[in-house]
Amino acid sequence: MVAQPEMTATAKQTETTKLGISEQIKEDWIGNGRDWTKPGFRAVAVQRLGVWRMQVEPKVLRAQRSILYRSLYRKIRNTYGIDLPYTVRLRRRVVIEHQNAIIIHGYCIIGDHCIIRQGVNLRKCYLHRPLKAPKLGDRVNVGAGAKLLGGISLGDGANIGANAVVLSDVPAGSTAVGIPAKILQSAKSSAT
Repeated sequence: MVAQPEMTATAKQTETTKLGISEQIKEDWIGNGRDWTKPGFRAVAVQRLGVWRMQVEPKVLRAQRSILYRSLYRKIRNTYGIDLPYTVRLRRRVVIEHQNAIIIHGYCIIGDHCIIRQGVNLRKCYLHRPLKAPKLGDRVNVGAGAKLLGGISLGDGANIGANAVVLSDVPAGSTAVGIPAKILQSAKSSAT
């Protein structure tokens, strides 16, 4: 078996945008247990609609879709408490497991197969750095109530404990817990 080279973040984003909106939503639906009634699935589907409508030209045709997107976005935000703007770079098969108090900064990047739970905040840390937002790698598992603040990066397969406040980068495969979050020593490194 030949090993496949790692894809860069730009290549992954291009791969996601090559999929049509129906394929993206179908993947999200499968990732959410084929249950269209889940608030997380609905939030992701509306976010995908927001991204798709920005590709429509001319702007006159986009206006109708923008009205639909804005009304659905506000409905999701106000009903389910999930603030997921269209400017978030959301990759494939992202699952928002529960609803309420989920706030995601518009400049966040969320990788493939990530899981986000209730009460999670992915936000800027300082007012004078408004564009610095968290970047999640692939398969990141974010526990309930976790706060990820500033321009931090979470490596592939990182786990964030419930109610952790993460202010610095988390390496791939690591677990961060506590306030402020500390990296737990992995089983592999403690065995050596």
